[in-house]
Amino acid sequence: MPESLYNFSIHQFISLALAEDMGDGDHTSLACIPSSAKGKAHLLVKENGVIAGVELALLIFKQVDKSLKTTVFIKDGALIKKGDIVLIVEGKAQSILLAERLVLNCMQRMSGIATATHKLVSLCKGTDTKVIDTRKTTPNIRGIEKWAVLLGGGANHRIGLYDMIMIKDNHVDYAGGIKQAIEAASEYLKIKKKKLKIEIEARNLNEVIQILAVGNVHRIMLDNFSTEDTKKAVKLINGKYQTEASGGITEKTIASYAKCGVDFISVGALTHSIKSLDLSLKAID
Repeated sequence: MPESLYNFSIHQFISLALAEDMGDGDHTSLACIPSSAKGKAHLLVKENGVIAGVELALLIFKQVDKSLKTTVFIKDGALIKKGDIVLIVEGKAQSILLAERLVLNCMQRMSGIATATHKLVSLCKGTDTKVIDTRKTTPNIRGIEKWAVLLGGGANHRIGLYDMIMIKDNHVDYAGGIKQAIEAASEYLKIKKKKLKIEIEARNLNEVIQILAVGNVHRIMLDNFSTEDTKKAVKLINGKYQTEASGGITEKTIASYAKCGVDFISVGALTHSIKSLDLSLKAID
């Protein structure tokens, strides 16, 4: 559950999302369907992939109407194919329709992220490289998107600005250089009595050498390196610090970067440029 992992409240998210959609009432359902009408619907898979968001859907149904009953056939993280039925929900018809779009919007996006993550993780098979996400997430639903990455077999990078020191190129330039940035970060952690890991971005092999000369970091990000330079950097670092390849890595190139021996490959596209998976919630007898 993302509430145990991220700075995110599921129930607050559901409440705000329902309020955004419902306004002063679902007037179509209120007009067309008697309040006493009962119904049943199944969640139908219309595209192959990895399912994600089942647990979230159950919470949405429960928050909309505690009397709704759900039967789950396929759990989060499972491979799915077109025609599969993920779950059945039954109860008050108006309640099912009120929950429908929020359930689908969340599950389609989460399943798209999980499916893309699974594919990249599969391409790295045979190596020790972990596929991780970034902070390039949709505002206010980072917890959901990073949860989906986990369900697809990936791992999370830092959650936000608060749980890691991440020294990027702008930080280095504003601080006056690599040495100044690392030393300032180390002093800050000492003064604030915080135990956060320090990661620093390197733009080229020369900067890797500079970082190694200063030390006192946990991970070095190799940003927009070629595979040839990535291999050289991994050899230079020689296991002293964790290594992360980043910058425009796609399904066409990820395997070659994983074979360079990096510990992590971060892919922003997992959350910022994803195609949702096609699902639908259809009424059944």
